[in-house]
Amino acid sequence: MRIEFISTGDEVLSGQIVDTNAAWISQHFFHQGRQFTRRHTVADDLDSLIDIITETSHRADVVIMNGGLGPTSDDLSAEAAAKAMGVPLSLSQKWYDHLVTKYAKSNRTLSVSDEKQAWLPQGSEVVDNPVGTACGFSFQFNRARFYFTPGVPSEFKHMVTEQILPDIQQRFTPVTIPTLIKIKTFGISESVLNEQLCALNLPDTITLGFRVDFPTVEVKLLSTHVADLQKARLQVLAELGEFILFEGDGSFAQYLQHLMLEKGHTLSLAESCTGGLIASELIAVAGSSGYLDSSHVTYSNESKCRLVSVNKATIDKYGAVSIAVAAEMAQGAMRNAGVDFGIAVSGIAGPGGGSDDKPVGTVAFALASHTHTVSQLLFIPRRDRQGIRTVALYVALDMLRRELLGLDLAAEFGSLERRAYCDTVNS
Repeated sequence: MRIEFISTGDEVLSGQIVDTNAAWISQHFFHQGRQFTRRHTVADDLDSLIDIITETSHRADVVIMNGGLGPTSDDLSAEAAAKAMGVPLSLSQKWYDHLVTKYAKSNRTLSVSDEKQAWLPQGSEVVDNPVGTACGFSFQFNRARFYFTPGVPSEFKHMVTEQILPDIQQRFTPVTIPTLIKIKTFGISESVLNEQLCALNLPDTITLGFRVDFPTVEVKLLSTHVADLQKARLQVLAELGEFILFEGDGSFAQYLQHLMLEKGHTLSLAESCTGGLIASELIAVAGSSGYLDSSHVTYSNESKCRLVSVNKATIDKYGAVSIAVAAEMAQGAMRNAGVDFGIAVSGIAGPGGGSDDKPVGTVAFALASHTHTVSQLLFIPRRDRQGIRTVALYVALDMLRRELLGLDLAAEFGSLERRAYCDTVNS
């Protein structure tokens, strides 16, 4: 089955507006066992719109066209559809009456421009829009069944979910909805993942995919055969082991929050080069106050001493970017807050500030508990400041994950180079 999607609008084509509707509907259809074969973006130009409607009508089984149904002069989708089919626009009395009633409730009168939204290609069927004023419409043209929708995301999503997809499912051969398993990894590249997993000889019924979401890579297993899917999942889990952050949807912060609350642990942070990025990631999830006690942005050396009890002599001897200082930061954050864990990060995110001994990308990490403190110095080979900080965020939180699960914290992170590592018993 061939399904194509057409996005209209100069703003979309020029990149002034991100086409979130296209991404959303592709994902929504995918989870319903339907996939798009092509997606198009067309300007607010009548001839271009007529061309794409005509072209897709001969090739696709279903075409969904998004945008261009409003009251303004650059809303040309209905006119283009009518000209492509060689039929006139005709007034939909049903939608016209709906608009009159809708406007009357707001003490407004329907204008000529507003009335334009009720003029549809002759013979088309109305697709109701309970949210906005522009209705959608549907018709058969050559091979394809067309569905026209407004571009407002809330209106578009409602119409697709409640009317268009059910109509497609009824008109065309039913499909078995596949099951999708997502496994989020960190510290291993997409190419290495591909090599390792392709060597597993997964069942032929499994579709293997990858999605990079820097600095993580999501492994996707898709199949309609549940038994084969579970077998493949166990193979992948065994192969990737400690590189797996978590399974399923959601975020790493949500997963960590679940672990922390389940175990009844609490946490305090001391951040230097990440500047509050770790705290921001954690508190983006509602309920994080149940385990996150406090966070300190200890950017200067003085604040490290004042807020998290780092010994100035330690900074003078080893420098702020060192496992010794990171360890004292984590211990100070933990002890001062009276929590179970302290996490600290101190590094050189650039673009300046590096040296031959400690180049840009050198970052010290530490995790302190009541029993021990683990600290490590890594080199993150990223050229941009934000990239270094983002990787540092994940390394720090992965240390917490490993501690909570009883895993080895001395993990090898692919392209990251370890310069120093220390695991000390706390007195």
